[in-house]
Amino acid sequence: AAAEECVGQVVLPGDVLLLPAHPDEDAERLRLSAGAAPRGRLLCGPGLRRCEAGLLVTKCGLLRHRQAGGGAAAAGGAYWVDSQQKRYVPVKGDHVIGIVTAKAGDLFKLDVGGSEQASLSYLAFEGATKRNRPNVQVGDLIYGQFLVANKDMEPEMVCIDSSGRSSGMGIIGQDGFLFKVSLGLIRKLLAPKCEIIQELSQLYPFELVLGMNGRIWVKAKTVQQTLIIVNILEACEYMTAEQRKQALAKLSGN
Repeated sequence: AAAEECVGQVVLPGDVLLLPAHPDEDAERLRLSAGAAPRGRLLCGPGLRRCEAGLLVTKCGLLRHRQAGGGAAAAGGAYWVDSQQKRYVPVKGDHVIGIVTAKAGDLFKLDVGGSEQASLSYLAFEGATKRNRPNVQVGDLIYGQFLVANKDMEPEMVCIDSSGRSSGMGIIGQDGFLFKVSLGLIRKLLAPKCEIIQELSQLYPFELVLGMNGRIWVKAKTVQQTLIIVNILEACEYMTAEQRKQALAKLSGN
């Protein structure tokens, strides 16, 4: 089936999506040549894998497409499958919230919600040296990103960016509330100019950390305000935009 015709429809694992190699010719193969113009470059997102005929679907869900910012090239932009996945699979570069489960020599072991634990070096913090070690204890929450994540190796996390800065990563405060939501909701909340976050910010001041592994950490001024925000975020998955606005209007009225 042609990829453009399947956008917004349910696709199943094993389906092959055909894409024209050039806007002017009705070809069934996706040209992956190195000399292709960057503007027409196709990004292959979660749930899809490149194959000779085009894109192979690996997850069940709704096919989504976003046009390339540079132009309206038929093969450009990004395709991905929007699915309700519960088990998180580590991806290099993803920012996640991990829970420290053990100290093993110079490494910390973290539960990130995947099939195996991730490792984190004590040197992977801003300003950390052999003498100046970070004060990390078992049970602490760590916000970091994956440096290594593939099926053949143990996932490895760091709390610094490419220039050695923390950029907001590191140990998350002791207070606050940690809870889990679906990966689909996390992607929605992490979208630029997310309406849900903007509406909540008008309700109470609060701190929020979102992990791509479905974990959210929230801290407001009081425990009651924290729990209200937690309940709204959990309910957002099942509420329409109108229902959410009505619920927030009732809370702000109080």
